[in-house]
Amino acid sequence: MLPDIADIGTDPASTRVVVAMSGGVDSSVVAGVLARAGFDVVGVTLQLYDQGEAAQRKGACCAGQDIYDARDVADRLGIPHYVLDYESRFREEVIERFAQSYASGFTPIPCVDCNRTVKFRDLLATAQDLGASVLATGHYVASRGLPDGRRALFRAAEEGRDQSYFLYATTEAQISRLRFPLGSMKKSDVRALAVELGLPIADKPDSQDICFVPGGDYAEVVERLRPEAGEAGDIVHLDGRTLGRHRGVMHYTIGQRKGLGISTPEPLFVVAIDAARREVRVGPREALAVRTIHLSDINWLGDMPLARACAEGQEVHVKVRSTRPPTPAHLGLSAAGAPVVHLLLGEEGVAPGQACVFYDAASGAARLLGGGTIQRAEGAAGGLLRAQVA
Repeated sequence: MLPDIADIGTDPASTRVVVAMSGGVDSSVVAGVLARAGFDVVGVTLQLYDQGEAAQRKGACCAGQDIYDARDVADRLGIPHYVLDYESRFREEVIERFAQSYASGFTPIPCVDCNRTVKFRDLLATAQDLGASVLATGHYVASRGLPDGRRALFRAAEEGRDQSYFLYATTEAQISRLRFPLGSMKKSDVRALAVELGLPIADKPDSQDICFVPGGDYAEVVERLRPEAGEAGDIVHLDGRTLGRHRGVMHYTIGQRKGLGISTPEPLFVVAIDAARREVRVGPREALAVRTIHLSDINWLGDMPLARACAEGQEVHVKVRSTRPPTPAHLGLSAAGAPVVHLLLGEEGVAPGQACVFYDAASGAARLLGGGTIQRAEGAAGGLLRAQVA
């Protein structure tokens, strides 16, 4: 299977494409394929955070070695390459939000914020300034036209590589100017194509999820920016018993069992985090069962207006974690008239701060319909699982 570049432009020589080059194999192959096809390719690499320790860590992205690798690939391909300093906006839009979320008892997804703001909102504006028709990236997601002329995103062919969960906040206006040539490919084929193109990064390891965390210690980043997230507090059972002390709410997430530091006859799980009281609440596994999810910051990509979809109870499939398969659900309205998601089969470990991402049931859960940030969830018996904001 080859990259999907058919709809980028009918006249490659007169079509300028900006490629977001992270220094990894995926975006490098996208740049290489487009350059070989004759497109006017411009490579852009974002410097997103302090070069320090993270810059030298294997598996990081958008740091020192990766910038060097992207520049080297661009030189080999004979395309212009620019490095843009986005450190300040990345710190404000991603890193500080990440730390604040943990301090508030949420479990954030920084990749979503990065894609939503820095990579697509800001980089698309830069691509337009450079006179590009579209911005192409190495994400594993498919982009196709709809009968009404709009474009939509679809899950990638290789399920284990699919990144649609992290792209749910992409707007229709952005999708119209984005291209994802690798959506139909397997990673092994991408690496083989890198060898064919003569790119030296063909065997480079994949980047880590949280690129800006030195050594993988996210707690150090959170505590440096939000010291209150590291303040100790009580571990409290749902029945009111105090069972022990915790090391700070940032170390815990809904559904967590290991690392609680308490000894009980029965296994206990984190079922709620009250950052205002500095309490981590635990209970039996059945307390994790969730049927209804309340969301904020919803991005809707469906064919009918969101209000109508909720009022009519549109059937969807949803993912509440990036690694979980889509599960059947339907949209609805809360007593206050706000959109909610009703899970037909229920879920466990639904954590505030994570995303609930919608897929079109009619397409076999292939088409992305948007999603939102999980604020709270209700159990099968009406119990509330939530993070209490400090």
